[in-house]
Amino acid sequence: MAEMTGYRYIAEMLRGYGVRAVFHVPYVLDGALVEMEKLGIRRVRCHSEKAAAYMADGYARVAGGPGIAMAQSVGAANLAAGLQDAWLACSPVIALTGRWMPHYLYQQAYQEIDHRPLYDPVTKFNAYVDSVEQIPFMLRQAFREATTGAPRPVHLDFLGLSGDLAAGSKFDAEVIAEASFAGYPAFRPEPEPGRVEKAAKHIAQAERPVLVAGGGVTASGAQAEVVRLAEKLSIPVATSLNAKGTIPENHPLSAGVVGTYSRKCANEIVAEADLVVFVGSHTGGQVTHFWQIPRPGTPTIQIDVDPSQIGRNYPAEVAIQGDAKVTLERLIETVEPVQSRPGWTARARERVQAWRSEFDGLLRSDAVPIRPERLCHEITEFLPSDAILLSDTGHAGIWTGTMIEITQSGQTFLRCAGSLGWAFPAAMGAKCAAPDRPVICFIGDGGFWYHLGELETAARFGISTVTVINNNRSFNQCRGGFEGAHGGRDQGSDDLWVFEDIDFAAVAKSMGCLGIRVEDPAEIRPALERAVAVNGPVVVDVATDIDAMAPTAYVPE
Repeated sequence: MAEMTGYRYIAEMLRGYGVRAVFHVPYVLDGALVEMEKLGIRRVRCHSEKAAAYMADGYARVAGGPGIAMAQSVGAANLAAGLQDAWLACSPVIALTGRWMPHYLYQQAYQEIDHRPLYDPVTKFNAYVDSVEQIPFMLRQAFREATTGAPRPVHLDFLGLSGDLAAGSKFDAEVIAEASFAGYPAFRPEPEPGRVEKAAKHIAQAERPVLVAGGGVTASGAQAEVVRLAEKLSIPVATSLNAKGTIPENHPLSAGVVGTYSRKCANEIVAEADLVVFVGSHTGGQVTHFWQIPRPGTPTIQIDVDPSQIGRNYPAEVAIQGDAKVTLERLIETVEPVQSRPGWTARARERVQAWRSEFDGLLRSDAVPIRPERLCHEITEFLPSDAILLSDTGHAGIWTGTMIEITQSGQTFLRCAGSLGWAFPAAMGAKCAAPDRPVICFIGDGGFWYHLGELETAARFGISTVTVINNNRSFNQCRGGFEGAHGGRDQGSDDLWVFEDIDFAAVAKSMGCLGIRVEDPAEIRPALERAVAVNGPVVVDVATDIDAMAPTAYVPE
């Protein structure tokens, strides 16, 4: 036991759990930030609470343990909004906020708002910290909740506008950081052997089985096991965006990303399957393109650590609760090898090759303005073997999900789960978690506008990300809807989806970053090489075709 302030205890606990960086907007837990500096924890001050949440999210996904985001009372509402993406992506972000002391409530105190209910939809644990003596237990519980089962955000709301409670008198406390909850998965529950055996029999009897890997595979670190099982059984593998890169996308059994932000070939293969094995997937609307792929009624096997997800959208022939990595290991041990499924695997490869042939011309196009497909092809060819690639949502998610290929096991792909603008600040968090790896963000100009101010944050803290902007000066994904509502393009809808033509490279330079403007497709590769070599944040602003639309999802008739 040692006597210390609450501020010091918070800093000691974060260090004990292996936290290397926190992301915050002043003014919150200021004394704890001072103590963190003494202990070597990086403090990244952001320009908005949502950006802080996104940075903590990117950090958590790369670090494999909770990311920390902090905001004072009035900013807490903004921070809650920023947790939506972490919730949807099953990412363990711990939000620390402050609130007014009770004797100020109901008197119209400055910035008074009850923000705790805002955290209910986006956290699995949402609690008050009302005394300094509670801090040890509540911090341990926060890490425990964030990392067990399906990882997700949690929230601790400290008494005092800026968490002043922690500044109070010293108290005696032992710093106990439980190593089991410093990372995720905290536990790896074993599947029931009988269910594994039943699954093996169903797979053996199927003529056209497919594996669909979801975000749970990524969280569990089960990528190698997916590939081993697929190769042992000669089964094609499709992935959700969250699991992109689970199998190298140039592997003969890779079908690509399935669902809404997908390759046509992946949707075709999964739609044709007579058995779909979902591994670590919630079978949600995006990975199934709103429950059309696989076709309703297709037999499924579902493996998930969260039993409440099993059978939610597709009744499971075999339901297996268990950690993805451990369960796949047990399946690999149980199944008999299948040397080949010549008709099925050949047909799957033909689908993939047909897709490649269809888009080859655009992937290599020399057109100006630049085609996004060519930009994606150049990134695929350039991407370092240990790179982390983050993608925004919308068209950025479709372009990266379909056109960029993750071909090496050391490469990591992280996607936005739904909040436009997420990718740039999330990339900054990812870089803080992995300072020695190249971190590349792919984002549209529409998404980049959301958190443009964080360029100054990146410059101030020397966070060396490479931000590639697909700059078509528009929200062209919205174009069809607006033009349809107006009765055609010539009817005055441009102001709803077209922006001014901004040189983001010049903006980046004005904010202390390196900016590179690319208007010729031949200049893309040299720009990427230069950007990765620079010690500092870089923006590569690529002028692309406003009329280039990302492909829509294939749906079987």
